[in-house]
Amino acid sequence: MTATTVPPSSPEAKTVLITGASSGIGALTARLLLDRGHRVTVTGRDPHKLDTFARATGRPKQLMTLVADAADWDETQDAVIRTVDRFGHLDAAVANAGFTSTDHFRAGGTAISDGDPALWPSMVLTNVLGPALLARAALPHLQDSRGRLVLIGSVAGLKNAPGNLYSATKWAVTGLAENLRMHATTLGVGVTLIAPGMTDTPFWDDGAPPPFAMPAGPVAEAIGFALDQPTGVDLNTLTIRPIGQPI
Repeated sequence: MTATTVPPSSPEAKTVLITGASSGIGALTARLLLDRGHRVTVTGRDPHKLDTFARATGRPKQLMTLVADAADWDETQDAVIRTVDRFGHLDAAVANAGFTSTDHFRAGGTAISDGDPALWPSMVLTNVLGPALLARAALPHLQDSRGRLVLIGSVAGLKNAPGNLYSATKWAVTGLAENLRMHATTLGVGVTLIAPGMTDTPFWDDGAPPPFAMPAGPVAEAIGFALDQPTGVDLNTLTIRPIGQPI
């Protein structure tokens, strides 16, 4: 299937909300969708990063940026409402916001046995509660548009890592995706889990990615591929690893 590119003013242009998308996979996905003529709302917690992203894209009519915490219900609901108010409808929502705590990057040891528990709550809330909140806020609008919900999981949510709480949060996302699919399909809404392997993004700010880590572009393209699926087709799981990643 070839990528769908439409004029921004076309009725076929989609409206997509992406959480945590001022950098990394989310930002590349937003750029890809904007280049294809779609309208995009990007959320994030850092207003400076959002402003920088908005200026770099140069698409003020197609792009809206909102300061919002993906783990906060009121802010998530407000982001969905403001997106619909601005663009008229919502065709897709991408639960991209997520991170790992610094003690999951340390060489030796495991976070659960000797990490800092004070670092864990925000990670668990963002990675697990965040997608559920986005689903709750977006599903009524996606039902209207017969749209799609995309959850960004991880190979770490398909292959366990010993004592790694980040891996456990991504296993939760894997389960949530299937749980949501079973419900959303009765509403005419598709659900896709994207499970990237090791990817060179700002995720690794507190550590170094392995030399074989893939760029974020292919993951963004996979999200675009999922969003290009026709109404009535549910693409459920895409796993993307770099060559050289054995697990």
